Amino acid sequence: MILVIKHIEIEGPGSIAEFFRHTAWDFSTVELSKGQKLPGYLDGLEAIISLGGPMNVYEEEKHPFLKEEDSFLKEALRQEIPVLGICLGAQLLAKAASARVNKAPQKEIGWSTVTLTEEADCDPFFAHLPRQLRVFQWHEDTFDLPHSGVLLAAGEVCANQAFRCGRNAYGLQFHLEINPQMLQSWVKEYMPQGQDEVRVNDMLAEAGRREGEFSRQANLICLNFSRVIKDARGVKTRA
Repeated sequence: MILVIKHIEIEGPGSIAEFFRHTAWDFSTVELSKGQKLPGYLDGLEAIISLGGPMNVYEEEKHPFLKEEDSFLKEALRQEIPVLGICLGAQLLAKAASARVNKAPQKEIGWSTVTLTEEADCDPFFAHLPRQLRVFQWHEDTFDLPHSGVLLAAGEVCANQAFRCGRNAYGLQFHLEINPQMLQSWVKEYMPQGQDEVRVNDMLAEAGRREGEFSRQANLICLNFSRVIKDARGVKTRA
């Protein structure tokens, strides 16, 4: 089973769920903001996907489930269960691997380009993808690369955009899962009406104009991650 961790109602799995809906994988979601609890054990979990959210990883007193998730991800890393962290999820993964998470030089909101590193060339997660990716950002924090981490993608504002930790845990600072409908709901929730209207219109226009391209990119990354999951299952079977 693949476990999806949601931190807030409007930041769901989007195109990730769309991909796995057409596969044989069982796909279960836990909604932490609604009081649902993470499993007390990891037996039976083949992968974990931790999504985004407006909270910060260091707001554990305000959002106690962040502390619980930190312990959960630490155990997943110890057991080498495949993990995919998106935005807040990537920051939580970095923190679980003992890396520092703090304020970014500036907020990143909107479409940007990230560049895959040479290390990404031989990593299955980014197989068959171009060196430069057009991606969507919405975050105010950034993270240091974990001591055991490998940088897989870099950006101009926040250098650390994608990393691998251990054998099969991946963090993406950008939003792989975004689609036009999700973006509209985020704008409505997170940006007061009339604020930076030009930028908002540009973001929405690009989302609609390049929806097919972004969907294909997300599907390919999800396909690559599904292969990582299968490889990890094979290793456990042989062990």
